[in-house]
Amino acid sequence: MSAPPRRHGPVALGFLYAAGALAAYWLGTLLLSVGSVITLVVVSFFLAAGLNPSVNFIVDRGVKRPWAVLIVTGVVLLALVLFFVALVPVISDQVATLVQNAPTWLDQLQSNQRIQELDERYDVISKARDFIESGDWASGLFGGVVGIGVAVLGFLANAFIVTVLTLYFLASINRTKDAIYALAPASRRERVADLGERIIASIGGYVSGAFVVAMCAGISSLIFLLVAGLAEYAVALAAVVALLDVIPMIGATIGAVIVTAIGFATDVRTGIACLIFYVIYQQVENYLIYPRVMQRSVNVPGQVTVIAALIGAGLLGVIGALLAIPTAAAILLLMRELFLPRQQAR
Repeated sequence: MSAPPRRHGPVALGFLYAAGALAAYWLGTLLLSVGSVITLVVVSFFLAAGLNPSVNFIVDRGVKRPWAVLIVTGVVLLALVLFFVALVPVISDQVATLVQNAPTWLDQLQSNQRIQELDERYDVISKARDFIESGDWASGLFGGVVGIGVAVLGFLANAFIVTVLTLYFLASINRTKDAIYALAPASRRERVADLGERIIASIGGYVSGAFVVAMCAGISSLIFLLVAGLAEYAVALAAVVALLDVIPMIGATIGAVIVTAIGFATDVRTGIACLIFYVIYQQVENYLIYPRVMQRSVNVPGQVTVIAALIGAGLLGVIGALLAIPTAAAILLLMRELFLPRQQAR
């Protein structure tokens, strides 16, 4: 007869459980400490998977893959540089216009009876005028010159890291995928590779779909701004709307608010026209353009798209919102291919 299994006493079990909890806590703190690095790696792989179809398109035309990677990356970086070069003059000009017009707007508010009562009681308008004309609000908004410098340096450092990692993933994405697939058992490796390729294809489809939606927003804004009287800044503002429209849920609204605010700073009627246009366009994009494009690209139901974007934004902010939809597409694909067939077989 075999000896009965040895059982630990309560003290030994308590010690083992405590040691396991401490080890789990230690590993959790290590992961949290490198969370920003992991985020950069995930974003880089996401960008690489999204740009990979463009690289493959160029490779199919007879260009070697390293050159195709450089071409695609160069086009993307050039577009971003042109965007910021076009955006900076618009921001500086419009901020100066807002600061110059603010005292006039405050004087106009004095004709309102309610505002007059508040001003007589709390001296609101004179305090607001002094605050705006002093210029202290601008430095306080961004934490001073040092805060702006640190933020810019941090952004540039992260952008450099993401660019390098994206180049690496693009150049070696096939080897990276093969190395990951090799971790699966040989009997299931073909199935794992098939699912992995479909997930990566869904990421590329999402990036393509987001680009199409953003271009629709940018082109529509460009045509409207040329007609509405903001032709001087039409190209730059349309680029702002297109770039922000990539962010699910909130990006299009932020872009609309920026353009509408600049429209009101230029002329009240122009601002009202911008407000009406973007309210209408938001409905067209939310209920017509975005669902159709994304359903064809990633095959995710509209309600799942909204829920995933909200959860992603709550967890990781803008980056989480960007990664949420392809992540939801991957989870739905795995459920349809793995979980549901097992449930049907029972």
